[in-house]
Amino acid sequence: MQPSLWFSQVITPSQAYAAIDLPILCLLFGTMVVSIYLEKAHMFRYLGRLLSWKSFGGRDLLVRVCLISALASALFTNDTTCIVLTEFVLKFTKQHNLPPLPFLLALASSANIGSSATPIGNPQNLVIAIQSKIHFGKFLLGILPAMLVGIVVNTVIILCMFWRSLSSPSKDVESLKPSPTPPAEAAAEMSSHKFSPAKMSHMSTPEVVDDGEGSHRFSPAMMSHPPVELGPEGSMIGDVEKAGKLGAVPAVIDEVVEEKERKGRKRALFLKGSVYVVTVGMLAALLSGLDMSWTAITAAILLVVIDFRDAGPCLEKVSYSLLIFFCGMFITVDGFNKTGIPSAFWDLMEPSARVNRASGVALLSIVILLLSNFASNVPTVLLLGAQVAKSAAAVSASDVDKAWLILAWVSTVAGNFSLLGSAANLIVCEQARRSEQHGYNLTFWKHLYFGLPSTLIVTAIGLPLIRG
Repeated sequence: MQPSLWFSQVITPSQAYAAIDLPILCLLFGTMVVSIYLEKAHMFRYLGRLLSWKSFGGRDLLVRVCLISALASALFTNDTTCIVLTEFVLKFTKQHNLPPLPFLLALASSANIGSSATPIGNPQNLVIAIQSKIHFGKFLLGILPAMLVGIVVNTVIILCMFWRSLSSPSKDVESLKPSPTPPAEAAAEMSSHKFSPAKMSHMSTPEVVDDGEGSHRFSPAMMSHPPVELGPEGSMIGDVEKAGKLGAVPAVIDEVVEEKERKGRKRALFLKGSVYVVTVGMLAALLSGLDMSWTAITAAILLVVIDFRDAGPCLEKVSYSLLIFFCGMFITVDGFNKTGIPSAFWDLMEPSARVNRASGVALLSIVILLLSNFASNVPTVLLLGAQVAKSAAAVSASDVDKAWLILAWVSTVAGNFSLLGSAANLIVCEQARRSEQHGYNLTFWKHLYFGLPSTLIVTAIGLPLIRG
């Protein structure tokens, strides 16, 4: 290759297409669709209600945020969890006169740590699970102990840092005094929270609109229709005078409304139940070791078919920009690998970074942590994954899976280091800043003040608990 053409001939178009990992894209797409239908079935609304149900104070609320966000992230990805729970966190902190900062930090950091436990918890784990071929159950058991201990330690760190602002013992009642909003209205506000409502189709006929809790109402559009009348068997004729008694029309319409509401409630309950059944089936299939990409795609197709409606509003919520970003990242990283720079760097560092020694694990973790914050965690996994596995295989075949899981753990927890270390952090920051009623500015330095010690401590404590 001529030096003058070094940048222009690193990778050919056919090699660029080959670099795109379709199984990872399919797994990512499938899990996004399932998460969208779970949102439609109000799974995240129920999780939001758990945050303030029979609360015992600010510290209790913070512990709940940590536990719920960690669990939700392990099953539905950290980004999704942060998108749907940030507004809830802002609402109940305002209602209880609590500072938003510790709760926003708890949401983002716990979501990152919790997502480390499963292959579907975050994008870098998706890449690791596909490339390493570690099945779902082994991945979960290998990282779960580190994740559980990490959540506890992270929660303790937040409590220690913000103990007074979460209300000191002498001011518990005053600091948790509800806002002027009446209790009934506050409860209604929390229960009526909706996320990115689906686009409604415009219809010229009366339509029953689902209010989200199984009850239904008629669309205002029906009020614009001219008076119609019902025939002897309930059919609309269009000429009121032919029906006989005009006073009978409202009663018959009420019956039609009630019937449609009953059918609507039954359909809503059926769809909710189907979403939960399909999701549990998908998780069971993943735990049994079935192919993760095909399992996620199958679950997504089942939900679209069961819904039996235009899938456009749901599919519009899929982050296609993220899928395109992954395609570009696969091509970029593959081209960068072909330059030989990553290989030269790894050859220099590899003898001191083997996973069979504590010093090697420590050095490898430092490299992963730094790269994850400067180059992002997914590119770090793509660059180092094969090299780390190859190095571990040269030592012992039993260390290969452990090396992959160390990479998953450190690259995920590294996202808590700074505000820019994880997409989940940025989502929480932007959601909080853009909230019209509960806006809050989470700055880089506020996050770093907490993220620096938390990341170092949680990473170090979790590493000895990783099992291959």
